[in-house]
Amino acid sequence: MASYDLIVIGGGPAGYVAAIRATQLGKKAACVEMDRAGGTCLNWGCIPTKALLRNAELYQVMTHKAKEFGFSFDNLDYDWEKIIGRSRKVADKLAGGIEMLFKKNKVDYFRGEGRLKGPGQVTVVGKDGKEETLEGTSVMLATGCKSRPLPDLPFNGKSVISSKEAMVLEQQPKSMVIIGGGAIGVEFAYFYNAFGTEVTVVEMMDHLLPVEDTEVSQALEKSFKKQGIKALTKSKVTGTKDHGDSVELTIESADGKSETIKAEVCLVAIGVMPVLPDGADKVRLTDRGYIEVNDRYETSVRGVFATGDIIGAPWLAHTASFEGIQAVNGMFDPKYKPRRVTLFPGCTYCHPQVASIGLTERAAKEKGLDYRVGKFPFLASGKALAVGEAEGFVKLVIDNKHGEVLGAHIIGENATELIAELGLGMEMEMTWEDLETTIHAHPTLSEAVHEAAGQAFGHAIHI
Repeated sequence: MASYDLIVIGGGPAGYVAAIRATQLGKKAACVEMDRAGGTCLNWGCIPTKALLRNAELYQVMTHKAKEFGFSFDNLDYDWEKIIGRSRKVADKLAGGIEMLFKKNKVDYFRGEGRLKGPGQVTVVGKDGKEETLEGTSVMLATGCKSRPLPDLPFNGKSVISSKEAMVLEQQPKSMVIIGGGAIGVEFAYFYNAFGTEVTVVEMMDHLLPVEDTEVSQALEKSFKKQGIKALTKSKVTGTKDHGDSVELTIESADGKSETIKAEVCLVAIGVMPVLPDGADKVRLTDRGYIEVNDRYETSVRGVFATGDIIGAPWLAHTASFEGIQAVNGMFDPKYKPRRVTLFPGCTYCHPQVASIGLTERAAKEKGLDYRVGKFPFLASGKALAVGEAEGFVKLVIDNKHGEVLGAHIIGENATELIAELGLGMEMEMTWEDLETTIHAHPTLSEAVHEAAGQAFGHAIHI
């Protein structure tokens, strides 16, 4: 019977990172994964979707902006099978990369279902049904989440799909209705619309991306409308019919009006639910069914830890990896105080991109904070105009008393890259003056961040 310092069930962003970190600390670690190294993020989420979105961006540039740049095309076309295939190749390559990292760091990698038999004991059930028992001082549960189905409209992989099926549809649908206007919903709305699918997004909250700053959400809705994406906000699904090769939904708006929407495919993107491994009934769960952990990421069972999506929001790959590392650091060093996720960036990779960190203006107002807003449009950015991406803006929420940046919100080109600077600054309790006195290279999109800080106090030069 193999014995380890740490056995991780789940090879996603929390699990594989935790296993590698343990070996960096000189411990013997094993990682058990049922699908493939990298988990949902690498195989069926973050990475393959970004590959698809890159295809969409390029196609939109060639079809909508080519003349602006002096280009013209005859008989421009695309190969749907190759678009999907490229996405899968990228995911496969990176999954293989994780497996190489396991070898490099001497992590024992087991393919199969990991079952928690008790403290310090895990059974691995292979695809051939054979069982192997592993023993360890500590066990970490990191099995993540899966798409939550809509009541009365179960997934069938054809007319009613989750994000997983949306990545590998063999044929492009002529029409698609997406239930849920969060990050997953809007990313797929952008992707399919870019290639000509008629897309309707249904969101019960006031705006698309309801967790984002209201101005950002409104800007995205305006952009989506120009792109031909129909967004029904403040609306809910009150009736469903699955015909096998199409769906029919009854949608009710906030004012009580109803309409019927028909589409070839319905993508349900209303959220996620935890994937609890066999044996998880031994640990305490939260009211919502996620695994409850203490400040050291330990469950109610001593020696059994949990990290990532399975312990609840935020359901993000980068926060999951952060939790995995923090848990392992604390696991093998009693003096180390693991950090919980507080400040983190949220990114949506549609076009225009959306990224944020910290408080929205709405949240600052609800908290009764004394704040001011700094804002700078990409329309006034030389680099944005030069590259033909002048849509969007940078918005900062700044504390009036100390000048500290409380929140940052970006919609526009490379927003998901630009947010890193603000994350670092806010982690260090940066003030608007720190940001304004930092020289930003010219011409760059990041100058908009610099100008937004100055604009809050009347110092911006280019607006």
